[in-house]
Order: sequence, then structure tokens, then C-alpha cells
Amino acid sequence: MAAARFMAGVRGKLPHRAALRLRSAVNRMGYDVTRENFKHRFVNALRYNGIGTVLDIGANTGQFGALLRRSGFAGRIVSLEPLSDAFDQLSRRAQSDASWSVERAAVSDQLGTLTINVAGNSVSSSVLPMLERHAAAAPASRYVAREDVPATTVDELVVRHSINPETTLLKVDVQGYEQTVLDGAAKTLDRFGAVRLELSLVPLYEGQSLMHEMVGQLAEHGLDLWVLEPGFTEPTTRRLLQLDGVFFRRG
Repeated sequence: MAAARFMAGVRGKLPHRAALRLRSAVNRMGYDVTRENFKHRFVNALRYNGIGTVLDIGANTGQFGALLRRSGFAGRIVSLEPLSDAFDQLSRRAQSDASWSVERAAVSDQLGTLTINVAGNSVSSSVLPMLERHAAAAPASRYVAREDVPATTVDELVVRHSINPETTLLKVDVQGYEQTVLDGAAKTLDRFGAVRLELSLVPLYEGQSLMHEMVGQLAEHGLDLWVLEPGFTEPTTRRLLQLDGVFFRRG
């Protein structure tokens, strides 16, 4: 969701030429912008599969939720964000939306406290150490601070927020920490109607699982890959490093 996060911060409608110039600039930074694809493919797929709730893990400043709203999604959104500055912006973004609730917390495989490495660009922050390939491809993503934050689990959130997994999208954007988040959904992953997951083709964070591992794991839980959206590209080689995968419940 890195590209969507960036574009969601742009206010108003730009003239066509200006929009093209902006898209070109974002592409040169290593991101692919697919807002129309998001609206017409992803949000329509949510509707087709009866998804009325989004559990938004790693919400940052609320870019994903805002894009959902602009794309016509009118259901419930529950957003989790651990970093204090990003959470403040998320809170302001959601405050006038009665169907959008927010909580400051990281999501892991157990309750407790986590230390988050804060990236200079905020969106690349992670529990895991960043590898040099990522930092070289996006220098603004280098870590600049650390924050200790409360941690919860998907299973605990489902109970506390009275979420029905069968009609919910579990969206996970946690920069390499996806496997641990899914480990914290041991009781509910088999029930979620859909999952949206950030997938890496090469290691970008120390100890992370890669795309083929995540796709295989979700298939074992009855979730099939429907949509792939390009994301983070290495500027020098133009190799795709990271993308978003959307999975729906089989059958």
C-alpha cells in the first residue's frame, strides 16, 4: 500500500497533465500508482464477496481507510497504528466517520509490548531490522528513532471489537512482520473472508517471510490469491521488490 498511501495524501483533483506528472514522479521514486485499479477491481471484489468490515492492521495515517471511502466502501473500518505521530493523524482523519474506529497498538502473536523502529518516511517503520537493499532503494526509509508500543493480536481484536471474520477483510501492512501477525490469528485465520497482505519478492527486513511462503500458507487456510498490485520498485534496476496480494475465501 505504499503507493496508495502516498497518493491518498494528495488533496483535491489535479488537472490531467499535472496528475500525469505526479504519477511519473512517484514511479521514479519506485512506486506504482493504481488508484483506479483499486476502486474498480479491489473494492468491487470486496462487494462481490460480501465483505462489510475491514480490520486495518498497520494503518499509518489512515491512507488505506481514506482510499476505501473515496472508492465507495461504506462498511465498518477498525484501524490499528502503533506510532504516536501517525496515530494522531489517523485519529483526526477518522474522527468524523462514525463507522471508522481507531486504536493505538501494534499487532503481534501475543499481548505485551513491542519496540518499533521508526523510519524517516514513517510508512517503512517495522519491528524488524531493515536490510540495506531496502534502505539503498529508498534512503528516506532509514530508521531514525524507536518507540515502545502496546501489542495485541488479531484473535483478541476479533473478540473485543465483536468482529465477524467471515464478512471481514484482514488487511496487514506491517513491513516484513506479516508472519507474526498471522501467527496471532491462530483461532480466526481459517474464518476470515478475505486477507490483503504486503508481499516481498526479496528480503527487505531481517527474518521476514517472502511472497511464496505467504501465498502457500494462506492457501492452506482456504484463501486463494485473486489480485496482485505492484508496489515498491528498486529505482536503479526497476525490479519489483514488494507488492500487495488480495486473497478471498475459497468457494
